Amino acid sequence: MSEHQPGKKVADQYDRGYDYTKYWNNRDYENAAERVAIRRLLKGRRFSKAADVGGGFGRLAKLLREYADEVTLAEPSKTQLEAAEKFLAGTDVIRSRQQADDLKFADGELDLLTMVRVMHHIPEPSAEFAEIARVLKRGGVAIIEVANYGHFKNRRALKKAGEPMPTEPVSIRTAPADQPDAIAFVNHNIDTVVRQLADAGLELQRKLSVSNLRSQTLKRFVPTKVLVAVEWLLQVPLAKSDFGPSIFLELRKK
Repeated sequence: MSEHQPGKKVADQYDRGYDYTKYWNNRDYENAAERVAIRRLLKGRRFSKAADVGGGFGRLAKLLREYADEVTLAEPSKTQLEAAEKFLAGTDVIRSRQQADDLKFADGELDLLTMVRVMHHIPEPSAEFAEIARVLKRGGVAIIEVANYGHFKNRRALKKAGEPMPTEPVSIRTAPADQPDAIAFVNHNIDTVVRQLADAGLELQRKLSVSNLRSQTLKRFVPTKVLVAVEWLLQVPLAKSDFGPSIFLELRKK
């Protein structure tokens, strides 16, 4: 998005010479775990118009086409959309340059919206949630993935240190930002996010704990097919305790 308010952070930072497609090298398990979650949440349903917001090069937009008559990849990065041209070749997925807090859909135009691996760039998501609620029709479905600060390892470490679970987003940036307007890298408190979504008119229906077996050691010694089979068994029961590093929320527009 080339036009924006002065000083406003824009989510096109991946245009700075970063090839996001390479990020998924050696992440077959994580990719499969997210696809399993989406298939589980959408199984047996059919939608008219869907959008994958911040969907990068179309990794999951192609999957959404199995459940919706029309799918738009709504992505702010020019580089990502260029990669999507190749990845989505042969499909009718629409590619559109737009950002989560300024969606180019009419009020109530969509009946399905997904936003995966985007929340870790948004410390304060009220504008994005308001936009999601605006573009969904009444009863429409949103699937939002949240990077979970309260996963099992963090909860155990906080308990051992006698520290409370943060309710606000926690920065997980490990290197200095390359630019003053660089987008954030944060993990969220799931309960806080659910309340923010409710304030926007998005009501929680189901949640899944995803990427529960994210471990370099496991991935080194256990076949991906086995990891994914176990992952499928764990996503529902572990959601009750927000166990995993990634939580998928299914929401309904009130």
